[in-house]
Amino acid sequence: MRLLITNIKALCQLSDRKRIAGSDMQAIPCQENAWLLAEDGLIHSFGKMENMPEMYADEYYDASGRYVLPSWCDSHTHLVFASSREQEFVDRIRGLSYEEIARRGGGILNSAQRLNATSEDELYEQSLRRLHEVMAQGTGAIEIKSGYGLNTEAELKMLRVIRRLKENAPVAIKASFLAAHAYPIDYKENKEAYIKLIIDEMLPKVADEGLADYMDVFCEKGFFEVAETERLLEAGWKYGLKPKIHANQLHYSGGVQAGVKHNAVSVDHLECVGDAEIAALKGSNTMATLLPAAAFFLGIQYQPARKIIDAGLPVCLASDYNPGSCPSGNVPLLLTIACTQLKMTPEEAINAITINGAAAMELENDMGTIEKGKTANLIITRKITSLAYIPYDFGNNPVEKCILKGKIA
Repeated sequence: MRLLITNIKALCQLSDRKRIAGSDMQAIPCQENAWLLAEDGLIHSFGKMENMPEMYADEYYDASGRYVLPSWCDSHTHLVFASSREQEFVDRIRGLSYEEIARRGGGILNSAQRLNATSEDELYEQSLRRLHEVMAQGTGAIEIKSGYGLNTEAELKMLRVIRRLKENAPVAIKASFLAAHAYPIDYKENKEAYIKLIIDEMLPKVADEGLADYMDVFCEKGFFEVAETERLLEAGWKYGLKPKIHANQLHYSGGVQAGVKHNAVSVDHLECVGDAEIAALKGSNTMATLLPAAAFFLGIQYQPARKIIDAGLPVCLASDYNPGSCPSGNVPLLLTIACTQLKMTPEEAINAITINGAAAMELENDMGTIEKGKTANLIITRKITSLAYIPYDFGNNPVEKCILKGKIA
């Protein structure tokens, strides 16, 4: 199967870099008036229209007036869940905090209760619909977490659903094991027993079935403290599960330092970042992943993106799609929030969700930039005047066509 895209207004993110940091995030290499050939699901070749050789294709697409760039790489989601939680949205409007709702049995525990009552097949069908929705908005690679089971069978059920999505969807999918998302009600007074359950029972079964790529922990005051987090991360490493952890969403929790110490692929959320966190991230390979759509929806402080980027560090953006704190996987809207609230430039934001998003899932050799041999997961925009128009035109979908594995979706 050969797809030839011609007359591209600008072919963007032409780079062989694996991640991008600091002031370099302000530029996106583009080639104007370009063509691109995809063959057998991969980028075969590309160049300027004036130099395009004669070639055949099974399908042609005239991209006049349109931009082509790599699909979004959304490295932090909870896309597999059983039910919405709009009542908690109303509770927050009426003045309850995220933490107060959690203490009342809402939040993660609410989702866990509903997920336990939902069959695997129903959970899969719901999740597949959500996945197709975000694909239509340009997402071509996504990480999905468990964490709404909070017992062995339900956690395995979630991870098996993610595996089925991997097998049946044309996007790249990574799975994170997040049983350490919250303490179940039955373990509130015996946290040690739940940690042992994760380490001694859940982890061996997850590893035996090959259900996860990463080990995740919600390192936060009132959830899993630093010592507990480190113990769980060490246990995950023994089964080959690299860390990707929730850190510093609500407090200066020490989660960033714990993630760096244990060579986490990424530390995610980061509303609370000071000089100590910046110092820890410098010199590490751990990606700082910001989730501003969750901060927007919860009405809490935003991540200090400028402080992190200006320190010369790479920044990744991800949606945090989940039923409680961010019921949206809309990446174009995420880009708008990043620009208006985090004061990231459009180029920084797009770099953060393409090249750095791929790196945050260890997909940098296959996704995130336009290179020969990489997976042909691409976005063809509507007719727009510039890349900055994508976050500027907030609330609207800039994507005209998604190319997934070299085919028009």
